[in-house]
Amino acid sequence: MTLLTEPFHYAFMERAFVAALAVGLLCSTMGTYVILRKLAFIGDGIAHASFAGIVIAYLRGTNFYIGAGIVAVLTAVGIGFVHRRGRISLDTTIGVLFTGMFALGVYLMSQQRSYAVDLQSFLFGDILSVQPQDLWLILALSVVVAAAVVVFFRGLLYTTFDPVVAQASGIRSGAYEYALLVMLALTIVVSLQAVGIVLVAALLVTPAAAAYQLTSRFAPMMALAAVFGALSTVGGLYLSYYVRASSGATIVLLATLLFFAAIAAKYLRRATARAA
Repeated sequence: MTLLTEPFHYAFMERAFVAALAVGLLCSTMGTYVILRKLAFIGDGIAHASFAGIVIAYLRGTNFYIGAGIVAVLTAVGIGFVHRRGRISLDTTIGVLFTGMFALGVYLMSQQRSYAVDLQSFLFGDILSVQPQDLWLILALSVVVAAAVVVFFRGLLYTTFDPVVAQASGIRSGAYEYALLVMLALTIVVSLQAVGIVLVAALLVTPAAAAYQLTSRFAPMMALAAVFGALSTVGGLYLSYYVRASSGATIVLLATLLFFAAIAAKYLRRATARAA
């Protein structure tokens, strides 16, 4: 029992656990749409693009969540616009825009003669440094995205599985696509301090991919992904505390182990069914 309660003796660990749980639930829920729509690359793309917003926020002396959020949303909308209007493949569009925005961040940073900012914390995350104001912002953004999922659930469900039929039924698939991109952008911004730019795509994809190994039904998949996401973030934070390792890396490694465990469970279930 002491092993479970010891981390909660510190205020920064309490904030980290709350932030980890919020990020795990949100990323894995949105990851369901990412997996089913085959958008695994978009998490990595928007996360890297947000680096430009982080640099701009640093140069302006404002909260990095604000800068990252604005640039991430603009990049997400830009991806949707270029893809739909320019009729350019989605992966090409993501590749062009995210490398361009990331390069803008590097360029702006290189123009400063001196700066005192820990880039490693942005690249790999530092959930232990979450301050009370950061936690409230994380929770607020999480509630906004969760509410949007509830409001747009029906339309997102139809456009995810059969966008052509959804369009013929009068559902504006384009509007739902933009809404999903903005929701993904906000989800990625929420996760930046937890796992960082480099690892955020894994947290967005891996728990949902693990759930997809065990069920193909949408609602159970989303619920199972949320469970895997919460286990990955909270469990990974526990492990990182005791083994004294990077929290972001430990969270992603645990999510990866759950993914392979789900694959093993799937094949074991199939083998049992054949034997029966």
